[in-house]
Amino acid sequence: MSKKRPLILVTNDDGINAPGIRTLIEVMNTLGDVCVVAPDSPQSGMGHAITINDTLYCNSIKVVNGDPHKEYSCSGTPVDCVKIAVNEILKRKPDLCVSGINHGSNSSINVIYSGTMSAAVEAGTLGIPSIGFSLLDYSLEADFKPSKKFVKSIAEQVIKNGLPKGVVLNVNIPKLNVSEIKGIKVCRQANAHWEEKFDKRTNPLGRDYYWLTGEFVNEDKGEDTDEWALHNGFVSVVPVQFDLTAHHAMKELNTWDF
Repeated sequence: MSKKRPLILVTNDDGINAPGIRTLIEVMNTLGDVCVVAPDSPQSGMGHAITINDTLYCNSIKVVNGDPHKEYSCSGTPVDCVKIAVNEILKRKPDLCVSGINHGSNSSINVIYSGTMSAAVEAGTLGIPSIGFSLLDYSLEADFKPSKKFVKSIAEQVIKNGLPKGVVLNVNIPKLNVSEIKGIKVCRQANAHWEEKFDKRTNPLGRDYYWLTGEFVNEDKGEDTDEWALHNGFVSVVPVQFDLTAHHAMKELNTWDF
């Protein structure tokens, strides 16, 4: 791999054969030297899970379209993919890690469940500028072409400018044609939540089982949030920090009589 071009690690949570990652690879090949390490099967909703009680396998995949990048399928989670890429596969630390393009939203509270974003966060903890990309379309036939322009623009800016220490980007793209997208907005995460329910059923053997369902509830009326941006035709960019300390609460807690 050339040292003159950025080294870019590409991963996701939908699996190495998902159309979203194919689009992401295509764009990244125009920006740098690409190495793909992604799960061998879908890993959506895995959050920051890692494999500690099972073996991990990582297999080299032949690139059929002739692109000069390398690909590996990993039996683990998205976070496993980043760890094994950095520690075992790559000869040096990547200049950029991109994760996605995810099928469906990772805006607001969804960021904490997301395997896509957890891969980006893991890379961020290793000092690698990182971005998670998601398209607000859950369809298997989702059209990722309109995303290319915005993925490339944001990735180019991160390569050029870097990111603040301890920060990764959570990028969500509305399900619109390029001509309908109004632009890119830097936002805060909307204060929203899921009202969850379980659909309880009984299998033929008489054993109860459950399907998780729920309704996304956004009571945040702010016009500076990712949800507002997406509903108004903008690509949302939320800077996410992985220091989970609630600094604003420390003063109060220090008044307690422990």
